[in-house]
Order: sequence, then structure tokens, then C-alpha cells
Amino acid sequence: MSQDLALWSGTPGILRRYATVPLRLMVGYGFLVHGMAKWSKGPDAFAAILDATHVPAPHIMAWLTILTEIFGGLAILCGAFMFWVSLPTVVLLIVAILTVHLPYGFSSIKLLKIIDGRAQFGPPGYECDLLYIACIVTLVLSGPSAWSFDAYRLRLRKEGGSSG
Repeated sequence: MSQDLALWSGTPGILRRYATVPLRLMVGYGFLVHGMAKWSKGPDAFAAILDATHVPAPHIMAWLTILTEIFGGLAILCGAFMFWVSLPTVVLLIVAILTVHLPYGFSSIKLLKIIDGRAQFGPPGYECDLLYIACIVTLVLSGPSAWSFDAYRLRLRKEGGSSG
């Protein structure tokens, strides 16, 4: 057990600063891609899907979802305002779980059949949504990472406070 701890404590501090960068890039990119896909098909097409699932005010919710995914994704990619961005993105994921994914169970991969050597999958469960939530919570609790706008803002604030 102490050997395991020695391995982690030997990790240079400089490397720890970069530990959450891959998470931030993946989560930000994921949100951005989902938002751009909805945008490219048109907000009305997404509103029709929301209406079919009995989401109230489907046009407003479609726009809120698209804007949250695009701007939230960009902010997460840049590591900007992570605490504030985490709130609407996590709420969006919880709503997606409750309104879309919950009836399909946990697993996001449901192999239905193979057609012409290609896998055909059923509707995804809420697994990926929970993974996104876990990643966002980890990013917020870890604080600003290297190459993030929040780390830059923090540095500027410290420099401004120490010079006066």
C-alpha cells in the first residue's frame, strides 16, 4: 500500500496541473459537437423532438439547450468560468436523463443486431450523461487547470493584488 502512495506522491506537481486538461477538452468538445449538430439540423427540428417527448415550451427549451451546449462547450474547452458553466450543463444533463434516457436503463451501448458487418444499436441509457456529470464535477472541484482561461484570470488577480 505504501508503495502505491509513493508512486502518486512522486508525480511531479507540474504534471498534476495538466491532469484534468484531457477531461476538459473531451467534455467541452462533446458539448460543442452535440450543440452544433442540433444547430445544423435547425432548432425547429430539435423543438419537434422535445415536443414529442412532452417537454414544456419546446421551442424555448430547444434554444436553451443548443445555446447551453455550444457556449457551455466552448467555455469548458477554454476552461472559462467553470463553476458558472457547470450549473446549466449539469442541469441540462439531468433533464436529458429524466426526459429521454432513463427508460432505457443505465448502459449506453445496446447491441441490437449486426447488419452487413455493422453493429446496430438501440437507444442509449443514461451512462454517458452520468459520465459527463462526473467529469464536470471533477473539473470544478479540481480548480483551474493548466492552459485554462480561469487559471489565467487567477494569475492576473494575484499579480494585481501583490503589486498594490
